[in-house]
Amino acid sequence: MISVIVPCYNQSSYLNECLESVLNQTYKDWECIIVNDGSPDNTEEIALAWTKKDSRFKYISQENSGVSVARNNGIDNSTGEWILPLDGDDKISSSYLEKAIIKIKEGYHLIYSNAIYFGEKNEEWILEDYEPSKLLYHNIIFCSAIFKKNNIRFDSKMTQGFEDWEFWVNYIFSAEDIKIYKLDSFEFYYRIKSESRNKSVNNDYEKALLMKDYVYCKHIALYNQYLGSYFTIYDENKALKRQIMHLKSILDSKRVRLLNKFLSFFSK
Repeated sequence: MISVIVPCYNQSSYLNECLESVLNQTYKDWECIIVNDGSPDNTEEIALAWTKKDSRFKYISQENSGVSVARNNGIDNSTGEWILPLDGDDKISSSYLEKAIIKIKEGYHLIYSNAIYFGEKNEEWILEDYEPSKLLYHNIIFCSAIFKKNNIRFDSKMTQGFEDWEFWVNYIFSAEDIKIYKLDSFEFYYRIKSESRNKSVNNDYEKALLMKDYVYCKHIALYNQYLGSYFTIYDENKALKRQIMHLKSILDSKRVRLLNKFLSFFSK
């Protein structure tokens, strides 16, 4: 079974579209846990209507605590061996679970795909193939990847954003021999809105830097292992600056000689 975890906060206008995409899956062995994160809108009314429509839909309500707590609440109450986080304003293709199951049977532990932006922007989103150093630098896996459930959970302290990136860093590097597969097809639809939490943090350099620093400090041993310690990077940066200054001085001296030759030619 795959447990689809749908956290919702003030997303009732999109929720039906999201849950419809789950209902339309060609692979049928799933449950969908809707977690209402204290929404003041009619999220509960819509969610309960879906639980009556199909018993595979389940509903949980909690006080407003943030998306990480909502996802963790859904995971903790899930019965599936595999987890798919799906925000209440996004959706998935009808073939996503079926294609993921094929890769699960081949021994993969985490499956994602290319994606489509829709809403305020409509275009393809081609994700990078997984590489450890790339993931440590920035997030290359969207939040709605399918993964095998274990004891790793989303960090509830990361209320400003980037919690999905930190989750993948934690999940992937906490175990040995994690096999990851990216489907070449487009299985995830990511809604772009004029205002969103992700847009807010990505457009705020200081806030984004704080979140990145938090991830780095939390996993500093991991970053030292793959990218080198702060002191190593600092020394390499100083050496690189010296090389640049040396090259610049050489180029400047060559420019001076050429300019002198040019001026001497016209002075004759």
